[in-house]
Amino acid sequence: MANHTDPAAVRSRIDSLRAIMAESGVNAVIIPRTDPHLSEYISSHWQVVRYFSGFTGSAATMVVTLGKALLWTDSRYFLQAAEQLEGTGIELMKEGLPATPTVNSYLIDTLSKGDTVAIDGNLISIDAVAELRAELDRAGLNLVTVFDFVDRVWTDRPALPDAPVFMHPVEIAGEDASSKIARVLAEARTQGAEAAFISALDEIAWILNIRSSDVPCNPVATSFLYLSPESSVLFVDAAKISPDVEKALKECGVTVKPYQDVAAFLTALPAGSKVLVDTARTATAVATSLAGNAVDGSSPVALLKAVKNHVQIGGIHRAMVRDGVAMVRSLMRIEDLVAQGKEFTETDVADILLEERRKGEGFFDLSFGTIAGYGPNGAIVHYEPSRDTAATVRRGSLLLIDSGANYLDGTTDLTRTIAIGEPTDDMRHDFTLVMKGHIAIATAIFPEGTRGAQLDALARMPLWKEGKSYLHGTGHGVGFFLNVHEGPQSIRLNDTHAPLMPGMLTSNEPGLYLSGRYGIRCENLVLTVEDMTTEHGSFYAFETVTLCPFDRSLFELESMTDDEIQWVDNYHSMVFDRLSPALDDKERAWLREATKSLLILE
Repeated sequence: MANHTDPAAVRSRIDSLRAIMAESGVNAVIIPRTDPHLSEYISSHWQVVRYFSGFTGSAATMVVTLGKALLWTDSRYFLQAAEQLEGTGIELMKEGLPATPTVNSYLIDTLSKGDTVAIDGNLISIDAVAELRAELDRAGLNLVTVFDFVDRVWTDRPALPDAPVFMHPVEIAGEDASSKIARVLAEARTQGAEAAFISALDEIAWILNIRSSDVPCNPVATSFLYLSPESSVLFVDAAKISPDVEKALKECGVTVKPYQDVAAFLTALPAGSKVLVDTARTATAVATSLAGNAVDGSSPVALLKAVKNHVQIGGIHRAMVRDGVAMVRSLMRIEDLVAQGKEFTETDVADILLEERRKGEGFFDLSFGTIAGYGPNGAIVHYEPSRDTAATVRRGSLLLIDSGANYLDGTTDLTRTIAIGEPTDDMRHDFTLVMKGHIAIATAIFPEGTRGAQLDALARMPLWKEGKSYLHGTGHGVGFFLNVHEGPQSIRLNDTHAPLMPGMLTSNEPGLYLSGRYGIRCENLVLTVEDMTTEHGSFYAFETVTLCPFDRSLFELESMTDDEIQWVDNYHSMVFDRLSPALDDKERAWLREATKSLLILE
């Protein structure tokens, strides 16, 4: 993993920022890695943390004081951040570890009474700024949420994205925008509001059945949305809206206004407008424009969007077949390269996956940058290879591939760990521990109202019994031709308090990472489905929808139960049955071999 930014350039940029801080009377600046929509994935215009640190991960908060610079990130990026921050003078803060203070507590412990902390109010939620202000006030510290410094340092900053907006057909989406708007407003009324203001880009895309390519791998359009029974407004660059899209929006009662007019529009709303804002997902700078018209609450869109309708579920199944075919062809090509002794790298693996997925009907883009980590790089949880430093794939270790695509009728995300050459006993044992956790989730049956946090230990228990673990979540929600990460549900140790409901699409991805050796992750997507109703209530289960074989050579049968072996065999039979009609004879023969029973010796 290379530094994408020269350390000397990073140090120079931080020095320039400190000069602005000194002249403005600011003692510390917080720089969250997000945008005015509080997105996880962001356009190049908002890659401020990357510009000031060189860190390329998708989760980070940077703090710059007059004497120090620090970057907080989670366990997915510990190894990557350590490498990319080397030489920059920026201290890595490993978020979530007991010894690591939070950003707020660090500032309180470090700064002196009367000092000033600054943050761009476009990059912090209403809830987060309220919490920050309260903590700083108790310590006698000041907070300012208007501090413009980025453009003064980043003089060649990319412009806001300008990709065109297009409609996602209702025949694929399964529900028209008028119906969705009505449902959102009905939910807003239950929270005491008459209108709603939506900031989250994936929520806007879902409500209006619009898509774009403003953010890499996320088919969303840079915009804000105001909904009311009388009139609704999409705030977006008009150059992105074709006459056909404008007509479709008007048919569902939505007009278009310039993106930069949102604050003025909200300020001008009549008193008593009662506009619902999600205080966790709306930037404080925008929300302050509503003043007394704001009704603090939570967006109903996340849950509505997470529960896929029957049309979407049908699309997901079809997309999984095309994605599975692409994976079979990719794995065959990789296996052939190894067999012929040809030299290839991690980026070659990513290229193969992209080439094969592009052949699939309805392919739009990858759903995230492909993770192809060989050997020690596989232990970097969100490692993404670069051409100048990609490792050569050779016999003797494991290749971890985490990849997915956005098709017009579904979003995919899967991880496979592949032995390159003969795996060691340790590799097989560790892989099997991970798979035992994966199977435990895949076969779970749970009552209505169960949250992912209540299932998470099932995936970890086989590892925990041997003193092993992983720090990332076991599962995240997945969008429908939308963001690969979505809420509100998840499967993780820290509870998000969202129950798993029929129609939700969630990942199942336990792992194990041994620094300097190898990484293992096994990921399928699962749909929550109804299982049975008894005198004790309704019970749900998971339907695995991803279609791709696991590496049979990595299973250690002596540590598996009969039921676990049967699950793998049943899964592989399903993969063969669903994919084989779309394969040619050679591909079908390969898949038959890859999916034969674990009990059949090589």
